[in-house]
Amino acid sequence: MSRIGKMPIEIPQGVDVSVSSDSVTVKGAGGALTQPVHRLVRLERDGSRLRVELTDDKAVEAGALRGTTRAVLANMVRGVSKGFERKLNLVGVGYRAQAQGNRLNLQVGYSHPVAKEMPEGIKVECPTPTEIVIKGADRQAVGQIAAEVRAVRPPEPYKGKGIRYANERVVLKETKKK
Repeated sequence: MSRIGKMPIEIPQGVDVSVSSDSVTVKGAGGALTQPVHRLVRLERDGSRLRVELTDDKAVEAGALRGTTRAVLANMVRGVSKGFERKLNLVGVGYRAQAQGNRLNLQVGYSHPVAKEMPEGIKVECPTPTEIVIKGADRQAVGQIAAEVRAVRPPEPYKGKGIRYANERVVLKETKKK
């Protein structure tokens, strides 16, 4: 049985949660997020708390769905109230990033600049030319966009040049000896 699924979700002030039979919508200062709810779980609201309950205790996947649903809903509540961010660093001579509106322009060693469009709800900032900060309310979308930006030029194992997460540690390989 899922321990995470048993824990209630605290709903802070300024966040509105509306539950229907097959989906849940969370609205707050950071935006609005909607998530479908599986038929094996149901949501119960007690004041400022939201609980995920099982509809069928005998189903094998019900416990896992309960924990997953609870984690996704907690991330939705946190996303619309505080938001999520992912930081990336550019390592390499001449590697630069520039944010222009909802577009990220990268110069990372190719013969041409690489432009990456940000989807709705995702903001990108470049405090310095070698730092990228991706922000948004949807945790999955922020992580996916960060992974796509990193995939433009992942860190190579010999010199460590490329785009990496701020907390990522790249283990360098030793070069070939004569």
